Amino acid sequence: MNIDLEFSRYAHTYTKHNIIQEQVSDELISLLKYKPKKILDLGCGQGALASRIDWDIEFFIGVDFAKNMLELHPKSKKIECIYGDFDNPELYEHLFLYDFDYILSASALQWARDLDSVFAHIAKLYYQDFAFAIFTSKTFETIHKTAGITSPLRPSDEVLEDAKKYFTCKHYINHYKLEFEDTMAMFRYIKQSGISGNRGILGYKEIKELIRTYPLDYLEFEVLFLYS
Repeated sequence: MNIDLEFSRYAHTYTKHNIIQEQVSDELISLLKYKPKKILDLGCGQGALASRIDWDIEFFIGVDFAKNMLELHPKSKKIECIYGDFDNPELYEHLFLYDFDYILSASALQWARDLDSVFAHIAKLYYQDFAFAIFTSKTFETIHKTAGITSPLRPSDEVLEDAKKYFTCKHYINHYKLEFEDTMAMFRYIKQSGISGNRGILGYKEIKELIRTYPLDYLEFEVLFLYS
């Protein structure tokens, strides 16, 4: 399943299952050096960041490639939602029309097909500051080790190496844990959050075995924060 279709499919249940993403959004907002008036949110989803803007703004541009997510995003005269893929160079032709105070992205850029290229395009936009939160390969680390599969996400050092080609940035890594009553509840969370832990790599029998043998009562998440 394509990532955009996966997020669209679970858009209406995503809010109930994005506990870690909400914490990441809070952390990202805390990194802002001031209250920006002109904001770009890449991978805006249902509007986790927009809902945290409690000050007056000139405009907020949210971009996402999942239509069902955009339908649930907050709307106002100052909020414009754009259906677009941040991997597509044509998106940035439209974004060049704006002069941004801040470019934000929470829990989205890890899905870039070519993160180096995405960073290069972002760096060419008119902006003053930025703050990105990117999930890394140590997210669901024990699941991947137990199943003997490779994470679909990039290691933090690789992401940081790409970022430093285009940005002068500060960074740090946060680790999160989300506990569950049992492994079935854990795997339902993975599915209904819109982020499949196996990305279609595992078959039914393999998933069943993974549920039986998974050694922890929690999921691990690793998030790299990059900011100016």
